[in-house]
Amino acid sequence: MSRLYDTIEPNVIDAEMLQKAIEEQGPQEEAGQLAKEEGIDFKDVKELQLDFRNILKIDNLWQFVNLTKLQLDNNIIEKIEALDNLIHLIWLDLSFNNIEVIEGLDALVKLQDLSLYNNRISKIENLDTLLELQVFSIGNNDISALENIVYIRKFKHLRTLNLTGNPVHENEQYSMFIAAHLPDLVYLDFRLVDENTRELALIKYQYVIDELKQGEAQALAKLEAEEAEQAELEHHKAAYIEYLNGPFLFESMYAEDPEAAKLAYLPGMFLDSGPTYKSKFVSVCENLFDYGLKQHEKRQDEVAVFNECLEEALTDNREQGAKIILAFEEKNEGLAQYNEDIDQLLDTLMTLEMQMVDQLEVRQRESSGVSAGQFQCRDLENHHHEKLLETAINTLEKIGKSEFDEEMPDDVRMLFVDKDTIVNAVNASHDIHLLKIDNREDDIITKSNSWSSAVIEEVHKNEIRRNRNRVREINQYIDRLQEDLDNMETMEQMESPR
Repeated sequence: MSRLYDTIEPNVIDAEMLQKAIEEQGPQEEAGQLAKEEGIDFKDVKELQLDFRNILKIDNLWQFVNLTKLQLDNNIIEKIEALDNLIHLIWLDLSFNNIEVIEGLDALVKLQDLSLYNNRISKIENLDTLLELQVFSIGNNDISALENIVYIRKFKHLRTLNLTGNPVHENEQYSMFIAAHLPDLVYLDFRLVDENTRELALIKYQYVIDELKQGEAQALAKLEAEEAEQAELEHHKAAYIEYLNGPFLFESMYAEDPEAAKLAYLPGMFLDSGPTYKSKFVSVCENLFDYGLKQHEKRQDEVAVFNECLEEALTDNREQGAKIILAFEEKNEGLAQYNEDIDQLLDTLMTLEMQMVDQLEVRQRESSGVSAGQFQCRDLENHHHEKLLETAINTLEKIGKSEFDEEMPDDVRMLFVDKDTIVNAVNASHDIHLLKIDNREDDIITKSNSWSSAVIEEVHKNEIRRNRNRVREINQYIDRLQEDLDNMETMEQMESPR
């Protein structure tokens, strides 16, 4: 099949096309001329029509971040792309193009009205994030599988669906199938769904729908469980103790230790010291996990109390300033005294503001939540290493004296050719374990300190901003008073006899 643009020159969406489209759709006459001269910020555009322009490729729309309506119908577009920045889009028309696959719409989570009418699409797919969809037009395409319609069940807000012109429309079960599987649909193919048809359809497909609902309920339960698990994990990450409530750290040490499996065959290490060491190690991690959660709650409480005290201090400062200004304005003295009072008012308000600045100086607190003393995993590993090294050397001596009768795999026996080999293997294993422990501890402390610094930096930034605004307000108020005083002096001079 020859494509339409074999005989038509395809266009690209460039700055000139966009500017022209905006001018055509914007205000006309004087208002339009003024807008053209001043220039139009693409961020301010809410609706954009790019239909009938022989566009082959969607591009250069990233600046239209506040766009809510986009028309790209009646072009020669082959692929849906470059729409990720249009997160506020509600209405999208891509009808009468050459699109074969539904894709590139994941970011458009606010989309309510989507038209893909008259394209080359054979499957309804890749719309999972469009949960706000209310109107979906996909007529005149190549959709042939009736079962594909089941995919649309996930759109609980969908009320209007158009599938006319697709091969599936010729299926004799078409209307009944859709009425049964899309119970909330109001309009199908531009017609109101008949309630009688819906009732008959639900009876006909009762067992299929019941089974479908059961599967959906199980999928929903699984999704909710995964979301709850993810939310719990995010909470743990916020406390910097993720994966410390179990054997994860211990298992990660041995997963990356190539000598661990061999050294486990040493007498007494696998049956006695190994499990004991693991249980103690996991217990330390779990205690650290509980401590980290408590420290996280403590940090959150400290921030809440600080913000409450901060707001109280700011409120008190504002009230004191208002009282000082009120007292000043109620005073009624001569011009000379008034001038002195303005200077005194400036000094008083500025002094009050500087006191506020001093009160808000925040001293950085130690908020690590995990000190070196509390991270006892290292001590356990050192103790285990000493015992493992002692066992390894004793085993080497027994082998040398032919006193070691226990079965041992060949690759393990290769470690006991001499003392350096076995000591190096034990030390290498120890180094890997210590590195894992050190990295985990550093990660906790670094993240905790970064959080503390970020909180304090944000407080400082907000205070600098508030202080600048307050000083500006005071200066503007004083300038106005000074201007009033100058006017009063001028009036007095004009009214005095010459």
